[in-house]
Amino acid sequence: MMDTELKLLPLNYEDHGSQRCRLGPKVMSHLGVKIGYPILISLPRGNCLCTAWPRKDLSDGFLQADAMCSTMPKPTIDYTDPVVCLSCLKVLNPIKLKRVTVKVVLKDMEVKSALSDTLLHEVVRDLLRNVHVLPHYVVRLTNDSPVVIVDIIDMDPITGSAGLITAKTSLNIKEAITLEWYKHIADSTPQYKVAGMDEVCASLCEIINLPFHYQKTLTKLGLSCPKGLLLVGPPGVGKTLLVKAVARQVGAYLISLSGPAIHGSRPGESEENLRKHFEKAREVSRGGPCVLFIDEIESLCPKRGGSNNAPENRIVAQLLTLMDGIHSDNKMVIVAASNHPDAIDAALRRPGRFDREVVIGTPTLCQRRAILEVLISNMPVSCDVDIGVLADMTVGYVGADLTALCREAAMQVVLQVNQDSQEHQVTRAHFYEAFKKIRPSTARSAIGKVEFRPVYWEKIGGLENVKVLLKQSIEWPMKYPEAFLRMGLTLPKGVLLYGPPGCAKTTLVKALATSCHCAFFSVSGADLFSPYVGDSEKTLAQLFRQARASTPAIVFLDEIDAIVGCRSEGRTGSGIPERILSVLLNELDGVGLKTTERRGSQKLLEGDCDNSHDEPAKFQEVVNKSVMIVAATNRPDVLDDALMRPGRLDKLLYIPPPDEKARLCILQICTNNVPLHPDVCLESLAADTPFYSGADLHNLCKEAALVALQESELQATCVKQEHFQKALASVPPSLNARDLLAYKKLHGYT
Repeated sequence: MMDTELKLLPLNYEDHGSQRCRLGPKVMSHLGVKIGYPILISLPRGNCLCTAWPRKDLSDGFLQADAMCSTMPKPTIDYTDPVVCLSCLKVLNPIKLKRVTVKVVLKDMEVKSALSDTLLHEVVRDLLRNVHVLPHYVVRLTNDSPVVIVDIIDMDPITGSAGLITAKTSLNIKEAITLEWYKHIADSTPQYKVAGMDEVCASLCEIINLPFHYQKTLTKLGLSCPKGLLLVGPPGVGKTLLVKAVARQVGAYLISLSGPAIHGSRPGESEENLRKHFEKAREVSRGGPCVLFIDEIESLCPKRGGSNNAPENRIVAQLLTLMDGIHSDNKMVIVAASNHPDAIDAALRRPGRFDREVVIGTPTLCQRRAILEVLISNMPVSCDVDIGVLADMTVGYVGADLTALCREAAMQVVLQVNQDSQEHQVTRAHFYEAFKKIRPSTARSAIGKVEFRPVYWEKIGGLENVKVLLKQSIEWPMKYPEAFLRMGLTLPKGVLLYGPPGCAKTTLVKALATSCHCAFFSVSGADLFSPYVGDSEKTLAQLFRQARASTPAIVFLDEIDAIVGCRSEGRTGSGIPERILSVLLNELDGVGLKTTERRGSQKLLEGDCDNSHDEPAKFQEVVNKSVMIVAATNRPDVLDDALMRPGRLDKLLYIPPPDEKARLCILQICTNNVPLHPDVCLESLAADTPFYSGADLHNLCKEAALVALQESELQATCVKQEHFQKALASVPPSLNARDLLAYKKLHGYT
């Protein structure tokens, strides 16, 4: 009986480059193959196409194959597992090809320059004569040949057969590149998965493809090819990954350049290093398309003008000269990335150098969902994980933050498996635990970014009418913006809460932020005021910029009367509060995404709902990218009239002191965890506290509990009615009839 497995042996020296495989007579008889017939051999690292030849010693059980035409990444065969099943050998029928399209890889640039198109065509034809090929297979030739590799791109359609290239086969060379360029592409990552940036990726591919594939067309039209492209976006958004993915997609050689690789210790060394990198890029571009990527270009080419940065000025001048020296016939494009485009020298940001600027903003809801789908595609995720919910919770997260979030969730699984031996599966609880550790990078140094314990509507006693008005003014526009635009309503910009102190204005805002699941920014005068001229206004503008990066967001200006001033005829308006007021008015009038903060090419504006039914997800994404301003004050009479007009602070809500019914509700909430004696009557307490605010009632309950502990020498188990009566004597109300009457008269309340 014949063995079903063959031992793989190294090939004899004389068979190298012959496309032969040596077999025993029994195997050839079993396969029914003749000498010189093609055989497809399936190996662990790939497939190779050979021609059958008998072994010289006529021994069976062995196989020697030449990987001249194969799909393996390297021309050598791996002998670590020297066993090949007989079923891995498949005999193919040889068919003479009428046509074949190939891509040629030459040894070096000198060979490419020496060979003309006609001579190269004849050399490749001679080298491929009598060679069997298959579509998308690679033919590797001997080292002494000027042509190293021939990639079979297209050929006649064949099924179950191998194509034989003869003297009559029509040979078409689609592309000729150098071996260095080919190795760079082969050694790169097979595929970069870039999610959520389809529009930006398509725009980038279009710009880079112009000088690579449409050079002759542009020359006929009298146009010059674009030389450079500038990517602008916050850190971690995926600029470097996008450049690598696009270079891989268009088949370009990528050369990365950074500041440390350029700067030198001696004068002139930095400019010399920059020239060397450009010269290398030019040499590579002679063999194929090349992309020179300059990361963090603002650190390499800052704005000129100061005498202290003379080395940087020389680097900027050298880069300008090198970019102007790029000819239109060069297959070379320069791509730069920056987090601070305003810090780059203005001479670089003009057509002819960096022709176009592509802005990559913080990912939107749809983009975050796409990124999360790619990140968890290779993770064993439980069925209770909802990607849509995760995308909704990750407001302000960039691609790097989402990657860290998924990694931390997986780490939770690893820790639990080691301890409790649970299944290797990421659940919703693991992601929620990861949320506690991974925060968005935009919020790490954000001004006014605060975290607080969730506050729910039912924890606020009374104020039912106010709660409904707040939901209509803030929660509804954030959660249901399409309903507002469907009814022709513009989205409000801000709400002003005013009323006596201690009546839950701040608590209401926290409940709003909890209900809307949005980012919450809170600032006061101490956060904004600075002794330096212009610093306060800059801080306020930065606050709004960071809030727009974390939308949906609520910006809470507590005690706004102490933050902004009131302009009057007798004042010049040059103080800090007046300048802060001016900045706040400008932000309220222009709340939205700035040019460098945009997140895509959305064109839907407020009030334009023609496309709302076609793309509801994108529609809601666009209109929900506004910042809601909520202000609170005890002195609405000192605020500037320009701040409280419709279009800025659209809604003015009076937060009244609690009435008897509201006071009873507040007392019930405050004593929910307090052990009360049966003789305690909260109804009578609510009736006896007419001028008590919510804060006063909360303090009253605490004081009654302290009185009970004091009388019993810390042995009390409950609070009695007498304790509340003693607390009433020591805790006076903070409100009075005169102040409440002033609030009512202010806006016509009776």
